[in-house]
Amino acid sequence: MKFFVCCHKLENVKYKERDIIERVIIIEYSGKNSHIIDEILEKLKNHPDFNFLWSEHNPMLSLPGLEIDQMQRKVYCNSQEIKLTTKEYDLLCLLAANKGRVLTYDQIYQKIWKEEAFGNANNAIACHVHNLREKIGRLLPKGCFIIRCVREVGYCFEADSECIAAT
Repeated sequence: MKFFVCCHKLENVKYKERDIIERVIIIEYSGKNSHIIDEILEKLKNHPDFNFLWSEHNPMLSLPGLEIDQMQRKVYCNSQEIKLTTKEYDLLCLLAANKGRVLTYDQIYQKIWKEEAFGNANNAIACHVHNLREKIGRLLPKGCFIIRCVREVGYCFEADSECIAAT
C-alpha cells in the first residue's frame, strides 16, 4: 500500500513559519487501476497551494512486548531484536497473525514451506516451535507468550496481556 498526504494551505493552522494548513487529505491506494489517482495528483501538483508528503505503508504486527516489522523482517521483544532464522520468522508471523486460533500441522507446513506436508513435517514444525519458545522465553517472563501444542492437531499462539503488562 502507498499513502500520500496532500496539504492545502489556507489561514487556520500554522505550517512551517508562514504557511497555513486548513485541510489535509490522506489517500491510501494499492497501485492497481491508479489512473484516477494519477489524474487527481497531476491537477493538485500544478496548484501552488498544495504540498505533498509520500509514505510507504510499513506493516508492523504489534503485541504487548513483541513487535514484528514485516518490511524489515525483524522481531523485537521489549525493544531488543531477536535473531530468528527465516523459517522461525515466518512461523512466528503466521502464528501471531492468527493469535488465538489453532493452526493444523498441514496448514502451518503449507504456509511456511509452500508445499504439501509429507514425512516428518510435524517434527520439523516442532523443532522450529521449540526454537521460538527458547528465543522469546529468554526475553519475556515465562507464560507471557505461549505457543500451545494441540496434540495431534497443530499449534496456537496465545498472549497473556496481564503478564506482559507487569513486565
